Amino acid sequence: MALVDAHYNFIVVDVGAYGRNSDGGILMNSKLGKSLDSNELNVPSNTELPGTKNVAPFVILGDEAFPLKTYLMRPYPVKQLDDSSKRVYNYRHCRGRRVVENTFGILSQKFRIFNRRIQAKPENADNIIFTTCVLHNFIKMNENRATYNREEHINPTVDLTLQNIPTQGENASQPAFQVRELFKEFFNSTAGSVSWQDDVV
Repeated sequence: MALVDAHYNFIVVDVGAYGRNSDGGILMNSKLGKSLDSNELNVPSNTELPGTKNVAPFVILGDEAFPLKTYLMRPYPVKQLDDSSKRVYNYRHCRGRRVVENTFGILSQKFRIFNRRIQAKPENADNIIFTTCVLHNFIKMNENRATYNREEHINPTVDLTLQNIPTQGENASQPAFQVRELFKEFFNSTAGSVSWQDDVV
């Protein structure tokens, strides 16, 4: 489990869970998930959305396997896509999540050990994962950005599409729905929309 920023940097890495487990379940039972739930991470304060007076929290973008929380957004379920504003939200959410998939793609291209099952003791595998994430950030900071993030570092033959995993966790709270609604309204407003979004939904 890892968090990445918009610039393809790993900002939190929490290893030790097996890949066949649900991402949502792994997060909620991890140190990272517990720290997020208890508000123990150094997350920036809520801030105004650009061009508005609406204040929103910083959030993590997850897929359908994750529970909706005030700090963790997930897309609207397909059966709820009854209006274009929700489809626009899902499109923008997906575009943001693509950064995560690309970061892992760049990592696996730089460190080919991730293109196969890691043959190591669990504690050594954890160290390999931590080390490569740190090296990824270090190389990225010290290598020309144009070279490190080039598309050729993302192997098109490696299937990075996230698998559909059953939903885990409890029902979302009303404040979590309100946060997602705030972002939905922002993405559909003059201040938060992008010119091409209506053409792709």
